[in-house]
Amino acid sequence: MKKKNLPLYEDITITGVAAEGKALTRIDDMVVFVPYCVPGDVVDLQVTRKKHSFMEARVVNFKHYAEHRCKAVCKHYGLCGGCKWQILPYADQLQYKQQQVVDNLTRIGKVQLPEISPILGSKEIYHYRNKLEFTFSDHRWLTTEQMKANVPFEPGLGFHIPNCFDKVLHIEQCHLMPDVNNRIRNGIYQFAMEHNMTFYNEHTHSGQLRNLMLRSNREGQLMLVLAFGESVTNDGMALLEWLHQEFPEIISLQYVVNEKLNDTIGDLDIQVYFGQDYIIETMEDLQFKVGPKSFYQTNTEQAYELYKVAREAAGLTGQELVFDLYTGTGTIANFVAHQARKVIGIEYVPEAIEDAKVNAKLNHLDNTLFFAGDMKDILNRDFIEQYGKPDVIITDPPRAGMHEDVVNTILFAEPQRIVYVSCNPATQARDLALLDGKYMVTQVQPVDMFPHTQHVENVVLLKRR
Repeated sequence: MKKKNLPLYEDITITGVAAEGKALTRIDDMVVFVPYCVPGDVVDLQVTRKKHSFMEARVVNFKHYAEHRCKAVCKHYGLCGGCKWQILPYADQLQYKQQQVVDNLTRIGKVQLPEISPILGSKEIYHYRNKLEFTFSDHRWLTTEQMKANVPFEPGLGFHIPNCFDKVLHIEQCHLMPDVNNRIRNGIYQFAMEHNMTFYNEHTHSGQLRNLMLRSNREGQLMLVLAFGESVTNDGMALLEWLHQEFPEIISLQYVVNEKLNDTIGDLDIQVYFGQDYIIETMEDLQFKVGPKSFYQTNTEQAYELYKVAREAAGLTGQELVFDLYTGTGTIANFVAHQARKVIGIEYVPEAIEDAKVNAKLNHLDNTLFFAGDMKDILNRDFIEQYGKPDVIITDPPRAGMHEDVVNTILFAEPQRIVYVSCNPATQARDLALLDGKYMVTQVQPVDMFPHTQHVENVVLLKRR
C-alpha cells in the first residue's frame, strides 16, 4: 500500500514548547510537534506523522529566527539527541520548566495548590554531570550529507542516535562533563585505531571494545570502567596501562567483559585494574562511596540543593521516625539522619541497599535501617505495625510514580508530613490527587537538575489535614 503523501506547510510560527524537548504550533486547530526550534521561529514544516489529534513535523527551512534564540554551543547539536534546549537562553528554559510544573499539577492533579515557588536554577549549565557513558561501534552513524559526499564508514565512539540501538554518533566534544572526558575518550579512540582494535557490532555481537563509563567527584578524581565485548587481549591490557599512565586523575580504573546481548553490567563481575573499586563523593560533612553500579544523582551540586529543599520541607526536630521510600543508595536517608530519631530506607535494588548500609557505616550513623525489595510488597500494614507509624515520609519514586498500593499504605500510615520528590511532575500530580483526601499541598519547589533538557525535578510538601 502506497504511503499517503504528507503535507508541507510554509511560513508557520512556532508558538510554544512541549514534551520531550520539542516545540509546538497549531495548524487548522491541530497541534503540531516540531524538534529543534523555539517559540518565535518562522519555518516551513514537512509533516512526518499525522494522527487524528496531532501531527509531527520537521523544519525544512527557517524563514526567520526568533529574536531570543541563541546559538548551540555543541558541534553535535541536533544529531546526538541530547541537550535539545541549547538554543534557548537559560532563563527561558527555567520559565518553561516552571510552567511545566504548574500545568501538570493543575491540569492532572486538580488539587488545591499554594503559590508555587520560583524554580531553583543550576549554577553550572555546562560541565555539570558527574557521569557519562559512551558506546563503541564498528560503523559510526553518518548523516545524509556525509553519505552523499562518500565519507567512508569508520569505527566510532559516542552516543546512540535517539531510538536506534545500533547507530552510534561519533562524539569529538561533549560539554556535559569537564574537558577531561573529551581527552580520555578521544585518546582511547586514537589508541584503538592505531592498534587496530575491533569495535563492537550490535548485529554480530562481536568486537573488543563495547562501552565506556566515566564518573567524577568534586575533587576531580575519576572512575573509568571499560567494557569489552569479548575476552581481553594483550591490546586491551595495553590500553588499560596506557590510561593508567596517561591520566593520573583516574584513581579507579576498572574493566568488565560483557558477552551478553545487552549493555547492562549490573549482573557482571567488574575487575579492578588500578586503584580502588569506588570513588568518594562528599556532601556537607557526609561521605558517599560510589561504585561502578551505584546510583548517584548526576548533577552533584544541584543534588545538594535538591536534598536541602527536601530536608527543610521535612521539618525535622530530631524526634521523628522517617521513612525514605525509593531510597536508592540511601543518599537522602543518610543526609537527613542527623536531624531524625530514626530513618528507614526501602529500595528495590539489593546492591543499592548494600551501598546505603556501607554509606551509613562510613558516616558513623547508627539510626538508619535499610530494606531491599519491591516497595508495594515491603511497605504494608504489617511492616508499619512492626516498625511504627512514621512521622515523616520522604518519597522519591522513579518516573512512573508510586504504585497505588504504596499510596494506600501511606494513607494508612498517616504521617504528619509527606515530602514528595519527583523527576516527573505528571505522575507526581496523579499521585497528589490520590493523596488529596487526607493531605493538603502546602509547598511546591521546582529544581532544575539538567540544563538544556526538558527535564525538571519537583519537591512537594504535603501536610495531613
